[in-house]
Amino acid sequence: MNNLRFSHFFLGCQNRFFLSCQIRFSSRGAAGRSSIQKLVRSDRIVNNKLIATILLFAFLAATAFAQGEIRVNPTNVNVYSQGSTTVFLTYGNLGNYRPAQTTWCGDVQPAAPAIGLTCVPGTIYGTLPSRYDISRLSGNNGYTDIVSVPASVARRAYQAAARGEDSQFFYVRRFISDAGAPDQFVVVTMRLSGNGAGVPFSLTNVQLDFGAGKGPRASGQEPLVLFIELGGKAPPIRAEIKYTGAGRLRGRWEVVRPGDPLPESRDLLPEASLPVEERGSQQRFTQLSRFNVFLPPGGRYVLQGPDPARLPRDAAGQYLILLRVEASDDRENISDLSAVGAGAGAAQGGAAAGFPLPVLRYVVGGGDNSRNASSATSFGLLLPRDGVTIPSNQPIDFAWAESPQAAFYRLEIEDENDKPILSAMLKSAVRNYRAPSWLKSKITSGNLRWRVVALDRAGQYIGETEKRKFQISR
Repeated sequence: MNNLRFSHFFLGCQNRFFLSCQIRFSSRGAAGRSSIQKLVRSDRIVNNKLIATILLFAFLAATAFAQGEIRVNPTNVNVYSQGSTTVFLTYGNLGNYRPAQTTWCGDVQPAAPAIGLTCVPGTIYGTLPSRYDISRLSGNNGYTDIVSVPASVARRAYQAAARGEDSQFFYVRRFISDAGAPDQFVVVTMRLSGNGAGVPFSLTNVQLDFGAGKGPRASGQEPLVLFIELGGKAPPIRAEIKYTGAGRLRGRWEVVRPGDPLPESRDLLPEASLPVEERGSQQRFTQLSRFNVFLPPGGRYVLQGPDPARLPRDAAGQYLILLRVEASDDRENISDLSAVGAGAGAAQGGAAAGFPLPVLRYVVGGGDNSRNASSATSFGLLLPRDGVTIPSNQPIDFAWAESPQAAFYRLEIEDENDKPILSAMLKSAVRNYRAPSWLKSKITSGNLRWRVVALDRAGQYIGETEKRKFQISR
């Protein structure tokens, strides 16, 4: 690095050149500082007092920065240019800093007076909403970041590359000090790539169903509830998986029986989406079978479920079928904890996902509180049972039998004083509904009632179910 370029670096070099300079400088450690000292001692620099002064202050600033900077590993990753990708990152040396917002952008610049590099205005591709952020503090003063790069961000980066701009873009996470120190911005470089073996092995979408045509076919759609007679025959199960890269998919199928504690949202995450110290701590249920298959580059795979004869059908009530995916070795989705001071060894992120895996529900018939698929011809309520108490930390799911003439259903929830709490309009093909999370914040009393009203195509009343009571625990 000649004198002019070296001084230009510390006087405020811009954008990607600044990033590459910073990476090379910080990666050299003692060797880098030694080279600076040699440059300072050289006759050519000493003769130029201005440059010597700049280098001296640069050396002092770089030393202070190295002692308190937040580090990340990996610093460079490949991402799929035509879809979403999930990447496992680890930050270390947080000190009194806490993570804040994230941004994807096409260019970066010095963040002064803050530390590091921040996005250049006008080049921002998107941000990650906090409700989709499943990352958390972990390890030895570290932070595990599960980065779900949306397809929309990859598309904007691809369009920029098609216009002749650089094919790489940046993921920037901001950290805020609780002690009043300057903010820090930590950058990870992302490079566009095809969906081959050089991209992290990650799960981007998972859908479960009871055989073809009996489950959700669109992303985000809630699985249908299947009703089976006591001791009746169960249909086959499968999982349609979309993924990036290539790797080994391994894990198990489990079932939650009536009376078992329900899994929490974090129990449904793939193991690779958890910090290392939390792996193996997720709640476990009755195992049905295991799987261990290699997924080649291609992006789509249908995983067959356990033998249907293994599904328990001996007791009336609701059952949940879980797909549990274990962490997989993947050289493209690995984070070196020791490199950032967040622990020992490396954390494998193969088969990570930025979302909880879906579940399948089936109800074994019996009594007045459930109906099997062949007999559910009369319009009526199925779940939740009358008078049931639902834990406040669990989702509220509703299910009802079909009304043959209905084009729409209106699900109504009210409190014990007949005050409406929620009214949801649904198409006739939908006969189950998960209440939104904000419902609990609108409830002033734990005692609630619900019913379903059937409507024709013109929105005219056809019929309604009885009202059922339920409670939400405090």
